[in-house]
Amino acid sequence: MHLRADSSKCCGCRACQVACSLANFGENNPKKARLAIHPHFPDPGVFEVRTCTQCGTCAEVCPVDAIPVDKKGVYDIDPEKCIACMACVEACPEGVIFVHPDREAPFKCIRCGQCVAHCGMSVLWIE
Repeated sequence: MHLRADSSKCCGCRACQVACSLANFGENNPKKARLAIHPHFPDPGVFEVRTCTQCGTCAEVCPVDAIPVDKKGVYDIDPEKCIACMACVEACPEGVIFVHPDREAPFKCIRCGQCVAHCGMSVLWIE
């Protein structure tokens, strides 16, 4: 199962990012979302939604095995094991492993589905 996005439907409202940050960090802070919305300026209204494909590249490059995969195929960064080397951030082919000054370890999508539930444009879905 993967989190998918149809960027052509995205209006750039960032409701998905707010829902993600609230669900995962208890904060209304899109900068702590586990998915990315990239505006394509100067084209008005054109946004690219980037999501984790759970490809496992992050786990492959982690020198301390801090990114295990669960039974559902979701890779999650264990902040207790992570040494913040940022190898996963650099290696991510989708550019969706994030860092924030409030956190020592990077973070990524854990496919919680909150972004899907709160997207009013039906941009996101899990298949």
